[in-house]
Amino acid sequence: MSLSMSPANFSQKFSQTRKPSRRAKIRCSPSVLTFPKHNFQTPTLPKHDTCPPAAPQWNFLQRAAAKTLDFFESALVSRELHHTLPKTADPRIQIAGNFAPVPEQPVCHNLHVTGTIPDCLNGVYVRNGANPLHEPVAGHHLFDGDGMIHAVTFSGDNSASYACRFTETQRLIQERDLGRPVFPKAIGELHGHSGIARLLLFYTRGLCGLVDHSKGTGVANAGLVYFNQRLLAMSEDDLPYQVRLTPSGDLETVGRYDFEEQLSSTMIAHPKIDPVSKELFALSYDVVQKPYLKYFKFSGDGKKSPDVEIPLDSPTMMHDFAITENFVVIPDQQVVFKLQEMVKGGSPMVYDKNKKSRFGILSKNAENAEDIIWVDCPDTFCFHLWNAWEEPETDEVVVIGSCMTPPDSIFNESNENLKSVLSEIRLNLKTGRSKKRSIIQSSSEEEINLEAGMVNRNRLGRKTRYAYLAIAEPWPKVSGFAKVDLSTGEVEEFIYGDRRYGGEPFFVPSDSTSDGEGEDAGYILSYVHDENTWKSELLVVNATSLKLEASVELPSRVPYGFHGTFISATDLENQA
Repeated sequence: MSLSMSPANFSQKFSQTRKPSRRAKIRCSPSVLTFPKHNFQTPTLPKHDTCPPAAPQWNFLQRAAAKTLDFFESALVSRELHHTLPKTADPRIQIAGNFAPVPEQPVCHNLHVTGTIPDCLNGVYVRNGANPLHEPVAGHHLFDGDGMIHAVTFSGDNSASYACRFTETQRLIQERDLGRPVFPKAIGELHGHSGIARLLLFYTRGLCGLVDHSKGTGVANAGLVYFNQRLLAMSEDDLPYQVRLTPSGDLETVGRYDFEEQLSSTMIAHPKIDPVSKELFALSYDVVQKPYLKYFKFSGDGKKSPDVEIPLDSPTMMHDFAITENFVVIPDQQVVFKLQEMVKGGSPMVYDKNKKSRFGILSKNAENAEDIIWVDCPDTFCFHLWNAWEEPETDEVVVIGSCMTPPDSIFNESNENLKSVLSEIRLNLKTGRSKKRSIIQSSSEEEINLEAGMVNRNRLGRKTRYAYLAIAEPWPKVSGFAKVDLSTGEVEEFIYGDRRYGGEPFFVPSDSTSDGEGEDAGYILSYVHDENTWKSELLVVNATSLKLEASVELPSRVPYGFHGTFISATDLENQA
């Protein structure tokens, strides 16, 4: 994929007048949100601790083993430095500019607010992201960084506070104590013979008692969900981590959360909460042994169902899935894990052209996978699925997702430019056939990459009209967000401005129930960073009119990140 860091040129003219075209554009005027300009160089990794780590309490044999293994690792790193890294594993690209990490920021109150924060935004907006604690010694992918949560708390009277903290995973705690990275990076380092060597070094350190991988190896940097009075940070390589919002607006990690010993496997980073039943639905996949995939759910009070083993011939990369009113929709796509590819010198995460993509439709209440309906959908890879619903009159399940090509270009370098096309996929449960179409019917000159985003979460699993998606241009930066009418294909854009980039647009409905005003009654929240001034802010945009309502100036830089959620003040008071 293309990882060019050069910005696109955008007009600085502000207009709230919608054009009669299918892509009406609304631009956020830089004059509204100005900061003094200064020159800036690509930042180095920040120093997170002023004190050196304490020496580990190892015995003589452990110290000898550590010295020996460090010698072999140094030799490995020296050898790797003689080889050119692919763009997808080169830290000079993956964490350059505003993708670079920042230190923790204790809570900062009384932030400067331009405009008026709507009364319904009474709570906290939290967003996750990858923020490596230590400078990479070898390959590094953007997804490899340690999890850091950024939180803006709205307290009424047009006031706001900000804090950002690492999620204290077992991985981060051990590496912080050692003062350097020792856990292998799943994407940036685990490829080819050097990847095998890193795994052997890591597990040998474990056998010698130098590290402990039994407590988890995940980074908890992707998804965030508030469920059963707990904020959970997730990446699909580990159990979730519970993070608590303090009354002052700060964050603290409670610890690895296994749902009171009910969950013993990893959990996908995008679980789904049904807005009516309040149940949470999730998947867990394994890349080594069968069953490669399991489905389970939790009742609203946190009681787990038995696992349902989903039959798959090979382990599949599955970042997301969807729910409808009665079903879960499971993508079994062509990006798969083949660990044997490392022996051949390649990446274990590859595109399998001989596999046919398909979707599995399974009852939410299924006790086994006997009645799962598989519908083939050739040449389809959706990294994210935004929504799905049932249309019984046609025996179809409709899936809304962003179809990505080349399918594995996020993980493996490609000569083709990445495309992410918002698509409607119709799965006929009676005929077993599928139909796929691009929702935005436009000329090739007007094609836009639409990625991270959401629908009104009060209507998840039901037919929705609107989706709010990041305009991922110039990839992988986000120059604005699009409000897409899924029925007509009409697009309205909110562009952040010249050299201003953001991330996932998060929709907060003004009505907390699934009834009430129109589906688009609410507000879009998005962190935005200005690469001219090197300042960051949080924007609040009216989702109906796409009018900028407020901006919150932030005390420190917020790197481009991943996914977030909004927690109401009432829920904050009732945290476990």
